[in-house]
Amino acid sequence: MKRAFPIVAAVTALLLAYAFYEAIWVAPMERTMGDVQRIFYYHVPSAWTAFLLFFVNLVASVIYLIRKSAKADAVALVSAEVGVVFCTVVLVTGPIWARPVWGIWWTWDLRLTLTLVLWLIYVSYLVLRKFSDSSQTPKLAAVLAIFGALDVPLVYFSIWFFRTQHPQPVIGGGGSIDPRMLHVLLINWLAFSCFAFVVCWARYRIEWMQREVDEMEAMESLHGVTQ
Repeated sequence: MKRAFPIVAAVTALLLAYAFYEAIWVAPMERTMGDVQRIFYYHVPSAWTAFLLFFVNLVASVIYLIRKSAKADAVALVSAEVGVVFCTVVLVTGPIWARPVWGIWWTWDLRLTLTLVLWLIYVSYLVLRKFSDSSQTPKLAAVLAIFGALDVPLVYFSIWFFRTQHPQPVIGGGGSIDPRMLHVLLINWLAFSCFAFVVCWARYRIEWMQREVDEMEAMESLHGVTQ
């Protein structure tokens, strides 16, 4: 697996470069918004990737609660960390796109507000994992993760069932998109997903090694006390 990592990372870098080229130079210019619309190829894939990572966090958290698996707990932590990064990208690129299109940086639109709530929940999850040393911390974090995951479908379907300032979904829900734009959008999502996988892979290895070191130090400390 260690030998495969550089190969996967190199392929991911090439895919990201190709996706950037497609988004900036190949995708057609949107008729009303112009070039500012190209942020769409980063805003939407970031959101989808964040949702995917939060789903992984949910599954890993449930597995941890059932089996008390340390590996599942590590996966939950890592996926939440990387998911928060992608969700942050969503919250940053959204206002950058909205300012020239809507004339404002932020509005308390339903989808925007729910996305901010989602980000705050998972930031709270990470703060809990970082600063709490209780043996119950992984269990409490897993419960919080399950609660946070409930907000993901609310964010996604908010513009399907409620009138909001946010545009209608480009796939289903009454929206439409140029097939060439959809092609570029999916390429960028694939690139972002691969990048998220590579980062999670690297971060998981670091997290697991750190836990092994902590366990060894705890055993040595216990051994010293018993002597």
